[in-house]
Amino acid sequence: MATKGQQTREKILTEACRLFQLKGFRATSFSDLITATGLKKGGIYFHFTNKDELGMAVLEHERAEHDAFLAQALAGATPGERLDNFFAAILDWQRQMQFVGGCIFGNTALEMGDADKQFADFVDQVFCDYIARISEVVAAAQAAGEIRCDLPADALARHIVAATEGGIMLAKLQKREEPLKDCFDSLRKLLGLDD
Repeated sequence: MATKGQQTREKILTEACRLFQLKGFRATSFSDLITATGLKKGGIYFHFTNKDELGMAVLEHERAEHDAFLAQALAGATPGERLDNFFAAILDWQRQMQFVGGCIFGNTALEMGDADKQFADFVDQVFCDYIARISEVVAAAQAAGEIRCDLPADALARHIVAATEGGIMLAKLQKREEPLKDCFDSLRKLLGLDD
């Protein structure tokens, strides 16, 4: 059972993540965090000495959540089914979010990629790991003859991740699923997954 301190820390991380996704890291103030958590400033500072430390803790927390999500989303009887399940899981996740917030890693890359090396390096590593996991499934699907083999698995994986992030961004902007759904339909055709 979590201690009161652990529960408070988790509450701060949850609310900070929500705010960072909606407003961005820089636009989120400590006043926003105080309002969202119901804590006093000292309560937040007890757990995190500054906003950068909190931001990195949010990204660490979300990386663990993302890893767990990928493990579940990339499940299936065959590598091709695993890719198809991944597309379905991303679309379902965004539907549940009602196309609000997008992807915290994509958002952070756009906001902090040129502004903060620590944040940029962290998010770059998240995306490198993400691409590597997709690449393993793509390579297995190629070996099984389920998708095209004329392009390297890592190049296809980078394309899948880039297209997915772009689809999430457009769905967030338009508050509708069609951009993301169209993205996955196009990826299936590009891969030869729907043949």
